[in-house]
Formats: sequence, C-alpha cells, structure tokens
Amino acid sequence: MIARIWHGWTKPADAKAYEDMLRDEIFPSIAARNISGYNGAELFIREDSNEVEFVTLLRFDSMEAVKEFAGPVEHKPVIYPGVEKLLTRMEQARHYRVAI
Repeated sequence: MIARIWHGWTKPADAKAYEDMLRDEIFPSIAARNISGYNGAELFIREDSNEVEFVTLLRFDSMEAVKEFAGPVEHKPVIYPGVEKLLTRMEQARHYRVAI
C-alpha cells in the first residue's frame, strides 16, 4: 500500500470554501475516475491565526496506480480547476510505503 501525502495552505477566509470543494467535488471526482488500486482519501486540517493547513492522504495499491492518478511525474500536485485561487502555497506530494 502506498500513501500519497500532500500539504497545501489557504488564508483562513478561504478555508471553508476549500474544505467544501474537497469534500463535495474533488474527492468524489477522484473516486469517479475508477482508478484501479485507489483506496480512498482522508483530509486533515490544522488552523492557526495566519493560515490553514490542509493535508490530504490518498491510498493506492501501487506506484503504478499513483501514476495513473497523478501522471508520469508522480510527485507533482494534482490541482483541480478553481483551487489555485484558494491556495497560498503548496508542496510536492510525497509517497510512503504503508508498513503497518
């Protein structure tokens, strides 16, 4: 199992809109792609006074499934239309083998 972890940040004023977009549009659209080996997503949110951090964790059976999702440059963030205007910064995705 591979965990794909990505970090992105918004201004506090944009956090609710981004959370709603992830819940209502982005995660369902990922599931609708029917990628063989995709095993769901989780969302973690950390708020402070200046920004809100979003951590997404997507689970895949293999790096081949990750590449089907992300394309040939697997660490590149997959940014859906309309999201860039909400993000203040983001990191490359990282991939971890799930050991336990």
